[in-house]
Amino acid sequence: MAPSAVRGPAATTVTITGAGGQIGYALLFRIAAGEMLGPDRPVRLRLLEIAQGVRSAEGAALELQDCAFPLLREVDVADDPLAAFDGCDIALLVGARPRGPGMERADLLAANAGIFGPQGAAINAVAADGVRVVAVGNPANTNALIAAASAPDVPADRFTALTRLDHNRALGQLSAALGSPPDEISGLAIWGNHSATQFPDVSHAVVRGEPVIDALAARFGGRDTADAWLDDIFIPRVARRGAEIIDVRGSSSVASAAHAAIEHVRDEQAGTAWTSAAVVSRGEYGIPEGLVCSFPVSSDGGGYRVIEGLPIDDRSRARIDVSVAELVAERDAVRALGVL
Repeated sequence: MAPSAVRGPAATTVTITGAGGQIGYALLFRIAAGEMLGPDRPVRLRLLEIAQGVRSAEGAALELQDCAFPLLREVDVADDPLAAFDGCDIALLVGARPRGPGMERADLLAANAGIFGPQGAAINAVAADGVRVVAVGNPANTNALIAAASAPDVPADRFTALTRLDHNRALGQLSAALGSPPDEISGLAIWGNHSATQFPDVSHAVVRGEPVIDALAARFGGRDTADAWLDDIFIPRVARRGAEIIDVRGSSSVASAAHAAIEHVRDEQAGTAWTSAAVVSRGEYGIPEGLVCSFPVSSDGGGYRVIEGLPIDDRSRARIDVSVAELVAERDAVRALGVL
């Protein structure tokens, strides 16, 4: 269903998959309010759902109309990817198959190949020439790789995956440990996969002009103690934060994931000097070309670019290599399915 279109300036078409789910619901109203693309950029929302989820998405469309957002020009609900991605400028691929009981990772990859492959093909066929795509649904890095491989006419660097949630989680942990607001901390990086192998790296981070590692040493009474906190508490907690939230809340991250997706797109579109995102590797830092891997990135408003030339010590390299090896294994498993 589609509430009546509103006349006005040309709108940016944003397609959200899995729009009837919890993360989709948390995204829709903030996008319509201008939090993702700014207060002067009208939006047209396309909500893609499977048949069983269409009624939920239609209900969200009714609520969007009832909010009377000044920037919202139109809302369409579809269960056909070709309709949902028609003219799409920005695609948030949220809907994904979660791992069920007894499901092996290879089974999970195969199930998601059946989702992200057709979506990539639809993007290739009907999206706007300048489309940009972010995979939010897990396994996000490899889902982005699958979608990109299925869209051969779209430049691969238009496809990214969400590791901003991990970046924000790491900032939150550092903020609590140092007693500093998150906006006083810069230079944090997430490397690798959006999984338990990811590496939240503080070696380039600064707080109020001081290296974070020095501030942690002062906080914990020495460099050895600070390193122990990083290795034994900080890194594992950031990597396993999603599981911790499920254990405490009884369901997975919703609002924080939606917030991170909004920030990911906002910074890619508006520009930023430094954040973390999973982008297609061109061989930077020795990471195999073609993998969708998280790096420290910047944007001038024309898409994310890897920040190059950072020194990587042996300790960091070992952790990065573990996560990259997992990405290679996922790529190879998908390739064995004949997707890549």
